[in-house]
Amino acid sequence: MSKIRKSERTRDEILDAAWALIAERGAEISLAEIAGAVGMTRQSIYVHFGSRAGLLVALVRRADARADIHRKFMVALTAAEPRTRLRACLGVWFDLVPEIYPVARDLVRLRGGDSDAAAAWDDRMSELRRIYRSLSRGLHDAGLLAPHWTAARAADFLWAGSSVEAWGLLTVERGWSAASAADAIIQSMERTLLR
Repeated sequence: MSKIRKSERTRDEILDAAWALIAERGAEISLAEIAGAVGMTRQSIYVHFGSRAGLLVALVRRADARADIHRKFMVALTAAEPRTRLRACLGVWFDLVPEIYPVARDLVRLRGGDSDAAAAWDDRMSELRRIYRSLSRGLHDAGLLAPHWTAARAADFLWAGSSVEAWGLLTVERGWSAASAADAIIQSMERTLLR
């Protein structure tokens, strides 16, 4: 096995262990605990990721890569009919949320006082906002946004309204199924944003 391939495999093993530990115990977990779970030293983790923030950013990016989220969003954004595009993009997001929820919930909880958690969460949310801006511009250009919405404000509203937090309140706090929560949020977005 080449040195590069072994290094990639080691990175993946570290990220898998980190994901499992964070999902189980929370994102306050230390690099030493992650290193112990994979039989390495803390210094080895630093060699691969540079810092705890680097590890957390790599962790959330890997979750997106495993779910092939970028490709799925690109396919959704090519739907010819703008209303279908809106539903498709939100559908892609809500297919991912149950998978990432255990870790995402903790990053959201910690981000106010933990710059590493904030860096990881902000990294992924900036990408999601970029997708929503593209979607909103398409809805605006097609004349489908309700008159009081600009494309930028519609993108912000999509991002906030379809947040992990909103989904978690409905599913975890109120016991809705993942499908019914996603459907209600999507329908609410359509009614609120579109003509």
